[in-house]
Amino acid sequence: MILINNIGELLTSDTNQGKPIRGKTMNNPGIIHDAAIVIEDDYFVALGPRHEILSKYEHKIDKEISANNGLVTPGLVDPHTHAVFAGTRELEFEMRIEGRSYMEISKAGGGILNTARRVRESNEDQLATNTAQYLQTMISHGITTCEIKSGYGLSTESELMMLRTIAKVADRTPMDIIPTFLGAHEIPENYRPDNKAEYIQLIINEMLPIVVKKNLAKFVDIFCEEGVFELEDTEILINAALSKGLGIKLHADEIQPMGGSELGVLYNAKSVDHLVAISEKGIDALSKSNTVATLLPGTSFFLALGRYAPARKLIDSDALVALSTDFNPGSSPTMNASLIMSIACSQMKMTPAECFVAYTINSAAAIGMDNILGSITPNKQADLAIWDADNYRQIPYFYGENLVSKVIKKGSIIKI
Repeated sequence: MILINNIGELLTSDTNQGKPIRGKTMNNPGIIHDAAIVIEDDYFVALGPRHEILSKYEHKIDKEISANNGLVTPGLVDPHTHAVFAGTRELEFEMRIEGRSYMEISKAGGGILNTARRVRESNEDQLATNTAQYLQTMISHGITTCEIKSGYGLSTESELMMLRTIAKVADRTPMDIIPTFLGAHEIPENYRPDNKAEYIQLIINEMLPIVVKKNLAKFVDIFCEEGVFELEDTEILINAALSKGLGIKLHADEIQPMGGSELGVLYNAKSVDHLVAISEKGIDALSKSNTVATLLPGTSFFLALGRYAPARKLIDSDALVALSTDFNPGSSPTMNASLIMSIACSQMKMTPAECFVAYTINSAAAIGMDNILGSITPNKQADLAIWDADNYRQIPYFYGENLVSKVIKKGSIIKI
């Protein structure tokens, strides 16, 4: 048995019996002071006040890890990333600073299609090397589980190459990786402007069968937005994915209130993500569902949109709310989960407690992993972040800083 000892403050995210947390309860993330945790065979066995744990388990302990009187939380879960890509897009960053519009940047060869071209020119080994480095940085920020999407291939060969890369990297990292097929991320140049229906059929009839046959993805994601995949397009793709046994995630209501959230709820999507432009109907639909609203404040911040997803309305309506970096080369090139929490606090008026719940148990629910991780609950996987902080409020307070001192995955230290 392993003892995590000398915990000054323990945040468990376990105030709903290890299940996702809604509404006002998000402000109660489950705090125990002067605590200890017992781990055995990769799983949590017990947790509680230090004196109680030591009196019961001290004679059974084989190894001890000290938290040095710091903060301990569940390992963070990042449920929306685009961590497989080639090249970076800092020139587009500069163009935006200079006032160039999205369409101007796109016409100059920028945007998603820019990364898609670079991915097609790359190979699995190069992509895997890059992604492994990014994942190591995520671990250093306390992230122990993440979802990774394809979507920068936009051809059968390149999309499959991205998914194979995700599988290859998953074998090389201690993190749990959830693969998502995002062939419907953008309409490729060779299908513009009039052949979108043909590309949708390519996804359904050629890409999806191979993805399923080779077990390359757990979810299908679709960029549901005006001028890209409209509601009717998205519904066609959802039905194709469901018919093959894949779960659904949606990029929804990011730019226009199209009703993507309502569509996601209708089809029991695991999550709908972005939601900067979500309507009141969308909020109401989410409040009555188990579909998770995954918010990506880093994207609004980096693109200087001047508006953010309505976190307060979503939380106050009892919708399930998660947070993510949206790590990608164009609109959110950060792996710093603590910074995302800081932005969520300052710009979306989420409390630090809500942020931790949103980045642990609720994010685990957004990728269908809340039954085995996301909270410090007996019989769940022993994933932890140990922080050089007196309390959880200090994490978003020290914005831009990384206060993680140790990371534990399945009971083993993976960052020290």
